[in-house]
Amino acid sequence: MKWMKFKIKTLTEAEDIIISTLYDIGLEGAQIEDKIPLTAWEKEQMFVDIPPVSGEDDGIAYLSFFVEEKEDGSLEINGEPTDKETILAQVEAELEDLKMFMDIGEGTITIEETEDIDWINNWKEYFHQFYIDDLLVIPSWEEVKEEDKGKKILHIDPGTAFGTGMHETTQLCIRQIKKFLTPDTVLLDVGTGSGILAILALMYGAKKAVGTDLDPCAVEAVAQNMEANGICKDDFTMMIGNIITEKEVQDKVGYECYDIVVANILADVLVPLTPVIVNQMKKGGIYITSGIINDKEETVVEAVKAAGLEVLEVTYQGEWVSVTARK
Repeated sequence: MKWMKFKIKTLTEAEDIIISTLYDIGLEGAQIEDKIPLTAWEKEQMFVDIPPVSGEDDGIAYLSFFVEEKEDGSLEINGEPTDKETILAQVEAELEDLKMFMDIGEGTITIEETEDIDWINNWKEYFHQFYIDDLLVIPSWEEVKEEDKGKKILHIDPGTAFGTGMHETTQLCIRQIKKFLTPDTVLLDVGTGSGILAILALMYGAKKAVGTDLDPCAVEAVAQNMEANGICKDDFTMMIGNIITEKEVQDKVGYECYDIVVANILADVLVPLTPVIVNQMKKGGIYITSGIINDKEETVVEAVKAAGLEVLEVTYQGEWVSVTARK
């Protein structure tokens, strides 16, 4: 598959207005390249790990828009045939209009043809093996070093929708799971995504795990990661649905049958989740939460207490918080 890429050199402060303007003429899905680190709030809104930003912010941004090129060389926007000269003229006209009332920097446009945009493999530049305490996390394109053989190893590749363990909230959850895990543990992972937390629980000796998620893409992601890490299909059950609002999902997951419930989700989701999920927990069961930016710590703690749970521990990493409680 071939794509025509229109790349604009501009200023970071003009990113949003240019993206919005060009969206109106049919250019969607901008790829943004700048040196502005994401804020903690921005990371909280995302469900993927973020490659590190290199270098200091220089105020420069590059916005790339991709238009699929048909076999006959033609382009199409909004279902209508077009060509690169027409698109270029439209983009130039829109940028000229913007220059009348704001600084967009150079506003230069380059055009190039690219084949098979592979978003996942682009991660290979950034994602390399790393440790979470005694756990080695390694992607498929890297070899396990001789000195690391025999250690606990999680095999996982970056995906387009779910994380890899790099994020602080995932690491906070992993440490708490290891702390409370026993060979008899049955674990529920709400918002399982890639399945990393449930898979690690099984690798560290849990008896069984169940994961729920809203995104159907999680099914394939979990299956791939289970296979990569030698997890038996009978040990991890995956369900799609909203456990907060759907009684059918709650019934399928089961009541008072989990020793540990882990939820690495947004703080705003943890608040309505907590009073529901206590019904899935055994008496004495452990509730591990994260995905909590530090200024929402008290909100989650209050929700946990209001659900009748005893707060055992609050742990921190960077700007992120994990709250662990017991039923």
